[in-house]
Amino acid sequence: MTIVKSGSATYKPLGKKGKGSISTETKALSNHPYGFNTRFEDGKGTNPEELIGAAHASCFTMALSFALSDAGYEDGELNTTAKISLEKVEGGFEITQSALSLEAKVKGVTEDEFKKIAQEAKENCPVSQLLDTNITLEYQLN
Repeated sequence: MTIVKSGSATYKPLGKKGKGSISTETKALSNHPYGFNTRFEDGKGTNPEELIGAAHASCFTMALSFALSDAGYEDGELNTTAKISLEKVEGGFEITQSALSLEAKVKGVTEDEFKKIAQEAKENCPVSQLLDTNITLEYQLN
């Protein structure tokens, strides 16, 4: 089974003066603005790093939720933030890290079991596997 989802982008004119828009297949985003000013300054709109962060946080959180459910835990809440680091390197820019920060409430789970399940979810969620960068995970289990 193959699932294919899509997103699209436009950008004109070229370079720093350009403005772009992005859209998703589901129209969750529809012609949403992005550009130099939204990526490197404080312009209104979005940027690739924030979208990657949202994708990574949601993928990891869903993977962890399913893994905890498969382990027999049904009562809980997971809240994740992914901070994506974009750094200037020789020859351009590089995404150097996705730092996952998780607040979790899972009734009945031990610290050791939670840590093991969370690490496996971090390593095995499809977006983690896609990202060729350092991925960290810190968590607070309540």
